[in-house]
Amino acid sequence: MIEIRDLCKHYSEGRLRVQALERVNLRVERGEFLAVIGPSGSGKSTLMNLLGCLDLPSSGSYRLDGSEVTALGSSALAAVRAKKIGFVFQGFNLLPRLSALENVALPLLYLGVPPGERSALAREALERVGLKERLRHSPAELSGGQQQRVAIARALIASPPLILADEPTGNLDAGSGGEVMALFHGLNRQGHTIVLITHDQSVAAQAGRRVAIRDGRLFA
Repeated sequence: MIEIRDLCKHYSEGRLRVQALERVNLRVERGEFLAVIGPSGSGKSTLMNLLGCLDLPSSGSYRLDGSEVTALGSSALAAVRAKKIGFVFQGFNLLPRLSALENVALPLLYLGVPPGERSALAREALERVGLKERLRHSPAELSGGQQQRVAIARALIASPPLILADEPTGNLDAGSGGEVMALFHGLNRQGHTIVLITHDQSVAAQAGRRVAIRDGRLFA
């Protein structure tokens, strides 16, 4: 599903050159559940942005689902994100004025799916994460765990083969975090490839495989 070779990312801050990632190599098989663990400033967020086609590397190769993406333009990258990647973030990233149903349906709007079909698919996705009674609730009317489940439903709405989760339990208590991890395990059993970024050893231990990142380098 994912194959990256000698991936590098650097930023320029005035005359200073900051190496965020240095010659990273990683292969993730289809259907795998991988955790990338590292402390703040280790490069894991940079790696997540590159895996999610939100940014491009300075050098190296990234093949997603068999296709090289490093040379794609912004519109082509947007199409890849829409069709192949579902995102789950620590901060949920829900629009406060929209209901749970409307938040989940939003990615389908950008794909040109008709309104009736969008609503039906969003309802189905919310039912999959156990929120069929919260369809019309706004984010402010939901607990943190429920908001994260809405975010997971939104990530699933276009049936992407890859789900990227950036600190998905970081803002949750232990109980809600456990429920979210159980959802990820269920999705993985259904065939989704999951890459989870975390600083929490107990969360990383629940994945099928772990790699560590430190100072922009990956370690087994």
